[in-house]
Amino acid sequence: MTDINVNRGTFDEVMVPVFSPASFVPDRGRGSRVWDTEGRDYVDFAGGIAVTALGHGHPELLKVLHEQGDKLWHIGNGYTNEPVLRLAKRLTDLTFADRAFFANSGAEANEAALKLARRYAIDKFGPEKIEIISFTQSFHGRTFFTVSVGGQPKYAEGFGPQPQGIRHLPYNDLAQAVEAISDKACAVIVEPVQGEGGVLPADPAFLKGLREACDKHGALLIFDEVQTGVGRTGTFYAYMQYGVTPDILTTAKALGNGFPIGAMLTTDAIAQHFKVGVHGTTYGGNPLGASIAEKVVELISDPKLLEGVGERSKAIKAHLERINERFGLFKEIRGRGLLIGAELADAYKDRAKDVLNAAAANGVIMLIAGPNVIRFAPSLIMPMADLDEGFARIEKAVEQVVGAVAVSR
Repeated sequence: MTDINVNRGTFDEVMVPVFSPASFVPDRGRGSRVWDTEGRDYVDFAGGIAVTALGHGHPELLKVLHEQGDKLWHIGNGYTNEPVLRLAKRLTDLTFADRAFFANSGAEANEAALKLARRYAIDKFGPEKIEIISFTQSFHGRTFFTVSVGGQPKYAEGFGPQPQGIRHLPYNDLAQAVEAISDKACAVIVEPVQGEGGVLPADPAFLKGLREACDKHGALLIFDEVQTGVGRTGTFYAYMQYGVTPDILTTAKALGNGFPIGAMLTTDAIAQHFKVGVHGTTYGGNPLGASIAEKVVELISDPKLLEGVGERSKAIKAHLERINERFGLFKEIRGRGLLIGAELADAYKDRAKDVLNAAAANGVIMLIAGPNVIRFAPSLIMPMADLDEGFARIEKAVEQVVGAVAVSR
């Protein structure tokens, strides 16, 4: 096979332009470090958007990948396989759920959850009970259904008529939610911490109130834990620390540590409303992905690992506070566990991308959550030495951004 020479410019020539990737091209990673094609190293605080929760190239995951890769990659949904059954058993043993459905992504897990909620309501209460309650600034995926349910209109506009029966309410406003949720509602879908919407944690009273309103009106409560799940907030799923149990939970991102897999978890009674042929997937639950995810679940459910999430969370927040004392860059630092957002002060409004770019120039991979929030979602086992080195680099980047802003005034 002839080698094909590619670089960052090749993206602009051959890829559909729905992304605007960084100027450098990552080539390899180990732990919380990434090297680009030029050999430059970066400290990774993005984790592939809260995905590589065990870092890059984890030896136990590589071992499973090679072992299962030698056995069976894919078989199709006309058959089951041992890895997916073991994974389902681990997840149901760890959670409120009795049943699992596996897909390829968080969007597909949410699509399944929303379809199941409507099917359940129509079966039990009739065709009028279809309303889905969601929240402004929420994000639930990029399928047409999930992007319509998500509370960011910019992602759903320009594609023609949207699915009907969807209502958006202010996040964390319990009074409006209680008033709006009625017997027409089939489901309420909510992120325990809004990720793409700015890293906004839910008030415990808000989630408890949603649970009570759903119970009162016969609606299902769906927790979208695509970003908060699999240890990200310091418990295996965030619902566990809120003391509120959903009817359906969706999970993906960290579940495969980079191998595409998502899941919908629910109770036996609700699951029975999906009959054979009603919903499906070609790749979901394939033995290769399931075997990797099973090892991820085994490793991350370890109480010692979850305890370490809290330690790293405190360290990141302490570094951010220290930087803020020097530069006054942030209005608020918030989040749970290792999903942390730092909202920029008014003097630096809309400069989040500038901070991101300056960080990259100084050898740090970071995320933003909108134009005003810097987002951190690193490996749950990030070495403290890497964490400290990363923040030394971030401080240099912040100094450059603050200086540039001062000059421009």
